[in-house]
Amino acid sequence: MQSVGAAWLMTSLTTRPLYIALIQTASALPFFVLALPAGSIGDIVDRRKLILGTEIWMLVVASVLAVVTIAGMMTPWLLLTLTFALSAGDALESPAWSAIFPELITKREDLQPALALNGIEFNLARAVGPGLAGVIIAVAGIGATFVLNAVSFLGVISVIAGWKRQPKKTQLPPETLGGATVAAVRYVRYSPGIRTLLLRSGCVIFFASALWALLPPIAKRLSDSSLGYGLLLGFFGVGAVIGAVILQRARKIFSVEAVVSAATAAFAAVIVTVATLHSLWVVCIFIFFGGAAWTVLMSVFNTVVQTLAPDWVRARVLAIYLLVFQGSIAIGSAIWGFAAEHASANTALLFSSFGIAACVLLQFLAPLSGSAPVLDVWDHWKKPAIFIDVSPEQGPVLVTVEYMISPEKVSEFLDAMNKYQRIRRRDGASRWGIYYDTEIPDRYLESFLVDSWGEHERQHARFTVADRKIEDRVLSFTL
Repeated sequence: MQSVGAAWLMTSLTTRPLYIALIQTASALPFFVLALPAGSIGDIVDRRKLILGTEIWMLVVASVLAVVTIAGMMTPWLLLTLTFALSAGDALESPAWSAIFPELITKREDLQPALALNGIEFNLARAVGPGLAGVIIAVAGIGATFVLNAVSFLGVISVIAGWKRQPKKTQLPPETLGGATVAAVRYVRYSPGIRTLLLRSGCVIFFASALWALLPPIAKRLSDSSLGYGLLLGFFGVGAVIGAVILQRARKIFSVEAVVSAATAAFAAVIVTVATLHSLWVVCIFIFFGGAAWTVLMSVFNTVVQTLAPDWVRARVLAIYLLVFQGSIAIGSAIWGFAAEHASANTALLFSSFGIAACVLLQFLAPLSGSAPVLDVWDHWKKPAIFIDVSPEQGPVLVTVEYMISPEKVSEFLDAMNKYQRIRRRDGASRWGIYYDTEIPDRYLESFLVDSWGEHERQHARFTVADRKIEDRVLSFTL
């Protein structure tokens, strides 16, 4: 309802497509700016308190937005500013909000259905909200829509306030905001599966952002009433709910790659119809299928990123995913709005559909991972004997491991070690190397640096069961 109200209010304040598209940019830009620190905060502080604080902030901003609108004092730039402030609270909350899912799920196999159920809930709201907003705007005005949005935060605040979250106990030294952010970037850099997901999702979302940015002027062309815009979003939301149901059956039959490629192609076809057809009801029918395709894409992307991130860095990885997601929307919305202003909304949508269709080809260059790795901690390292006091801040720390290797297996061993270094760097190593001894030909020495003793201690809690396969291969070549 908030999204419909803000977009429709902007169309009444100005007729410039760029300003209308900037509503999407104002909504997405805070995620681009705040995602990384928000993810670090979500992994360091109590997630319940963080969510509660951001919900109260959004309640205040939503209330100001409602009062200013009802008072008739709204301007385009003030609307963009308040939209940005409201989205900033969402940006700070979202990584922690997404990261609590595994805390609420007791069985690993229940995570994917739970995420799908959340998608159904979200898209059911998306189906009802826009249509309801269109009716309320037509009957009571945009200010009433903003009032209801402000009141809705009270329900969320009451639920979070009553949530008895079990605090996690750890003997590891706490991470700093800067150190946690560096660890997140390092983890993603040395995780090929996550990098592939970010590339695939970022490309699709960049081109798909044209639909969200230009749907208000398209709706204005098809119908002068706010009900038309509400109908388009309502049909999209209903299709999204159906898509979430279809996804559960499709995932049992088809691979992740096949599902994503089919949904991408379908979404491209829907944008073509939105750009070329002139009947509101016909466009509503096609946008219904667009909602189904969009939910399939977002559900698969969300599930894959959840399964690729262990608990210690989950909120941060999700924050980087949101950074790419919302950054693609923010940049894309501005670009497509600029293109619409200098050409037309229909032309911009056609070019975006060609881009989405081209994204299908990425399956050959950067295929998505079809299986979820086991990310339970596997702490088998020998703890070093400490004879002097070492503070967590002291560093750097040098770690060495000796290997005795058969001469005929050296090539295979070094190949395996090059894969193993990715795990070392991902979990905290700032430098890494493998050396051979000129006096003892079979002796090889692995060494790596860790920035601090506290970070080295945290390394013990970052090695996973999935990493064991690579380590077993390394050790299979040793004498």
